[in-house]
Parts: sequence; structure tokens; C-alpha cells
Amino acid sequence: MARRLRIALLIGASRQYRRDLLRGIAAYARVHGPWTFYHEEQIVVNARPAWLKNWQGDGILARIESRKLLDQIAGMDIPAVDLLGLHDAPGIPSFDNDTMASARLAVDHFLERGFKHFAYCGLPGVHYSDDYRNSLVEYLGQLGHTVDVYSPPKASRSAKATEQVAASTVEAKGILHEKALGEWLKALPKPMGLIACNDLRAHQVLNACVQWGIAVPDEVAVIGADNDEVLCELSNPPLSSVDPDAQRMGYEAAALLQRMIDGEPAPEEKILIEPAGVIVRKSSDVTAIPDSAVAAALFYIREHACGGISVDNVLKEVRLSRSTLERRFTKYVGRSPKNEILRVQLRHVKQFLTETDYPLSKIARLSGFKHVENMCHFFKAKTGETPGQYRKKHRPQEQ
Repeated sequence: MARRLRIALLIGASRQYRRDLLRGIAAYARVHGPWTFYHEEQIVVNARPAWLKNWQGDGILARIESRKLLDQIAGMDIPAVDLLGLHDAPGIPSFDNDTMASARLAVDHFLERGFKHFAYCGLPGVHYSDDYRNSLVEYLGQLGHTVDVYSPPKASRSAKATEQVAASTVEAKGILHEKALGEWLKALPKPMGLIACNDLRAHQVLNACVQWGIAVPDEVAVIGADNDEVLCELSNPPLSSVDPDAQRMGYEAAALLQRMIDGEPAPEEKILIEPAGVIVRKSSDVTAIPDSAVAAALFYIREHACGGISVDNVLKEVRLSRSTLERRFTKYVGRSPKNEILRVQLRHVKQFLTETDYPLSKIARLSGFKHVENMCHFFKAKTGETPGQYRKKHRPQEQ
């Protein structure tokens, strides 16, 4: 019988992101345990809790907020994994969100809807917010676009501040600076695709839009991050958000800790977790395309792509010649109607693979493919992975 491991969890549960980390850790322990958890409910910032000083355990999973806490954990001489990625320390591997992958998802979401103007609202001085901003600037620059970045009045920009202190301080000030935020939003070119560093910041943006009479999503469409379902539904309109796949991060971190306990050396490179996708709600569910026929064609494709439609079906809907539709569609969307149909089908295949246990034959049918072999060949050509490999990678709890 496997020895029951004693694992300390220095991860608060005040927000859905952190609760999802804990769910991922629990999912790993259910399959590969038994583990006994010692959970610190409060956010641990500047120092370890008193009970941990003389604690006799096997490993630690923590969001390490400060250098002091990092040094204290390193001095305990037991395997530990960091799920924040703010600090580097030999022997303590860290996980972080892949901000470039998140930037690509958010930007592509707006590009697919015809947006030409982009903005970012973050928390200056907070590491994940600054990383996200830099990734957005880089990715949009590669595509030939610029991004308007909001700078709060007298914002804290201390790079040495801990993640938690900086975030809570700037988030609180965000409510006080609603007037400045509204003035900035009012001056932006419209329609605008706005990306926020997290859902709370996006919620503040939506509140400012209400106060300043800015229509969402028609004038300013908004995407947050973390997919905090309660906060997204409390927003008006309901908030679209990038799902960071925090459960997968928790699962992978627990798996790494297990390997370290078993004697495997800690990896030196930070481990980045790709987001699961954009969860689309009303705050960004709009098409910013001035050509009404192209907008209608795009809407029809997104509604019916998985019904096995062809470009001929689209032509009947918009009553244009094939050459005219091809030319105008490519001008505003950046790809042909056929490629847009395939892109939507691919997105649905990925969603079915990660969110259901459906067999491939059923996924092919629900995604508009006549034959499962065609779907598998297409999927491998586009992703470099078989559907089975993709499902295993993005549903690690099934391993």
C-alpha cells in the first residue's frame, strides 16, 4: 500500500483561479494518492504561517508571493513547487500562465470579429499584468497593429512589490479612478476591442462604460482573464474571459511534486501553462465589420459550420457571387469563407475533446465532418497532434 504523503498547500481560496488550482491538485491526489493536505486558507504573502515552521511533511505546493517566503521554504529542505512564477530559486520549480498564448487568443477573438483597434487595461506594477501587456504589444506589433494602454493616475509601479500587495492596492484604486478610466474609454477610437488583465479589472471597465454611456459590446467590446464565473455573470453585460486552465496547472504541479518526492531533480525552466480558450459572453459577442453582407456571412458560418455546410450554402444566404464574397470576405476577415468554416469546425472539435468523453465518431458528426478519418487527418494537419494526443494533453486528470 502506498505511503500517505503529507502535503502543505499555501494557496488561498478567495478567487476562482486559486480554487481551480486546488481542484487540479485534488484531482491528481484522487488518482495518484493517498495524500493528506494541510491547507493555509488565508493568502500567504510575506512569511510562512507559524504552523509550518516545525511541520514535518513531504512536500509543499504554494503561490510564493515574496522573496522572504521563498527563502523560508527553501530553508526547509523538502520538495516544493511554486504556482505563481514571481521569483526564481534553484531547486524550487515554478509554474506560470502563458501570457503570449492568452494574448493570441484574446486578439484573435477580436480579429475574427473584424476589430481594427485594440486597448489594454491592467494593473501597472503587478507582474502578471505587465507580462500580459508586453505579450499583447508584441503580438499585435507582429500583426501590424498598436494597442492603447491605460495608465491609472498615480499608479504604483514598484517592480519590487509583492504580487498580492500590488494587485490588491491597484485593484482598490481602480474603483476610485472610475472617472479617469471613463475619460480614457470615451477618447478611444470605436469600435474598440479591449483586453483586461483579469476579470475584476474588466468588471471595472464595464462599470465605467455604463457611467459614461459607452455601448458594450457595440462601441467597446471587453474580454477579461481567469474566467471567474461569478464575477463574469455579475458584470453587465456578462463578461467574456480567457480561461487560464488553472485546474491543469494545479494537476501538473502536483504531478511534478510527486516526481520530486520520488527523487527526480527539479526542472530549471519555468513551466508555462497554455489557456483553455476564450469563454464568450455578451461583452464581446459582436461583429465589427462595416460590410453588412460579410457580417451576415460570418454570422451564418459561426451558427451553422458544424451542420456540414459549404460555401454554396453561404452564397444562398447572402446572395452574392462567389468571387465577390471571396474578395470581400478575405478583405475584412483575413481568410476565405471555406477556411472560416474549417476554423469554426476545428474550434468545436477541440472543445469536444477537452470538455466531453465523446468518442471520435460522435465528435466528427457533431462538428460537421462526414467521416471520422477526414476529421482526424484535418486535425493532425492543423495542430500537429492526433485528437487522442490533444485530449490527453488538455485533460491531464484522465491520465
